[in-house]
Amino acid sequence: MSNHDSQLVYSTDQGRIDQEQTKAKPPEGDGWVRIHLDRKGRKGKGMMVIKGLGLEDKKLKKLAATLKKKMGVGGAVKEFDIEIQGDKRDQLKQLLEQQGFKVKLAGG
Repeated sequence: MSNHDSQLVYSTDQGRIDQEQTKAKPPEGDGWVRIHLDRKGRKGKGMMVIKGLGLEDKKLKKLAATLKKKMGVGGAVKEFDIEIQGDKRDQLKQLLEQQGFKVKLAGG
């Protein structure tokens, strides 16, 4: 095995070696938030995916919780996207515009 393929996991001097966790930065967009309707892999049920927010992890989770509460639906945060159940894109667009985002409906 070559050296560049191996990783040090345990050392007799220090014990278990933890790898440094690097925080992923939110992707920078063009200033527009896009709402996609996605049905793939969900047995035909629609899910709105909000992309391009450019928020940090805590702010993203807080915004997702607010949107889910106001719309009365479920959802999740995956990577830097918010997934909201259902197809209420017009209502979601209004809520995001009230938060100060520029919103476009895209796809679906």
